[in-house]
Amino acid sequence: MRAEGARQVPPSLVTAAGFGWRLLVLAAVGYGLVWICTRLTIVVLPIIVALLLCALLHPVTAWLGRRGLPPLAATWITLLLSLVVLGGVGTYIVVEANAQFPRLVTEVQQTGREVQRWLVEGPLHLKTSQLQRYVDEGVKYLETRRGELASTAVQAGRLTVEILVAFIFMLFVLFFLLKDGRRIWDWLISGLGSYRARVDRAGRAAWRALSQYVHGTVTVAAINAVVLAIVLTVLGVPLVAPLAVIIFVGSFIPIVGILVSGTLAVAVTFSAKGLWAAVIFLGILLVEQQIEGHLLHPLVVGRWVRLHPLGIIVALTVGGVLAGIPGAALAVPLTAVVYRAWPALRAAPEPAPAALAKTGQAPSDAEDMARTRDDPPGHDG
Repeated sequence: MRAEGARQVPPSLVTAAGFGWRLLVLAAVGYGLVWICTRLTIVVLPIIVALLLCALLHPVTAWLGRRGLPPLAATWITLLLSLVVLGGVGTYIVVEANAQFPRLVTEVQQTGREVQRWLVEGPLHLKTSQLQRYVDEGVKYLETRRGELASTAVQAGRLTVEILVAFIFMLFVLFFLLKDGRRIWDWLISGLGSYRARVDRAGRAAWRALSQYVHGTVTVAAINAVVLAIVLTVLGVPLVAPLAVIIFVGSFIPIVGILVSGTLAVAVTFSAKGLWAAVIFLGILLVEQQIEGHLLHPLVVGRWVRLHPLGIIVALTVGGVLAGIPGAALAVPLTAVVYRAWPALRAAPEPAPAALAKTGQAPSDAEDMARTRDDPPGHDG
């Protein structure tokens, strides 16, 4: 009876059931990994940031190594140059913010008076007493939430300490990735036995995809920041440097990041220069977002990573739901890495050098260049 019942089950249903329980296991494993990462955010996030920075800075370290510098010296020079650039940009932003903040306050007060005059004399015909009542209610609301604001300040202080610790830890990880990245990778795959060649090939493909994505995204983000900074300068908006940096950082989230980060610039433009200036900047922001989505990102990033815009949107949505803003920022590079590593992992193993010697074949120059370009960070001294 059991044999007859088993023969009655359609083969397609058996196959679907096999795929189904395997997908459930993979989903459970993925959920477990996400849960572990959320519990260890202060460890996992600095490591991920260090990997991204390593993909960005590794060409500098490799270039110094090709000029004859030992790995330790090349790594230190790369880190020190990066810190000098970062410190210089940060100092310039702080100086500009301190210098232009009083001007922003004055212009915001002037805009507030114009808005109040429009509300009273315009089509709404609000009374001054009504406006004053709204202001009083807002002040009362802030006074009743004074305790919550104090606790928020304490949490902000704790968050500052955590960020400082994470930053120091990230620097340590970045240092060793730049200096000994290849040795670390070889150690990670040393116990895989017969699967080592496949995993090594997939890892190199993933590293190349990550490097290309990071360099392309930095280029697109810099273009967005420069263009919108020029627009803000022409409009006479204060705090151009901090707003440009916010737009630059927000552009690391493809397609939607420039709109989210540009919202603050629109608000500052409206507060400082009024409605029409804000409308002009918003229009240029939307045009820049369309240029990024349909021209810059496909040409600069898409030709390397080859991700469809629909795939990018799905990855952003899933990453945002699972891990908020960090998840949305990391979803696209993670998808690009998996997209490029999976075919390399499934591909047939490359013939050994001995087999090539027997057949009289030798690796082509293009293959040699590809292997060199796919090498993980770090170089032997």
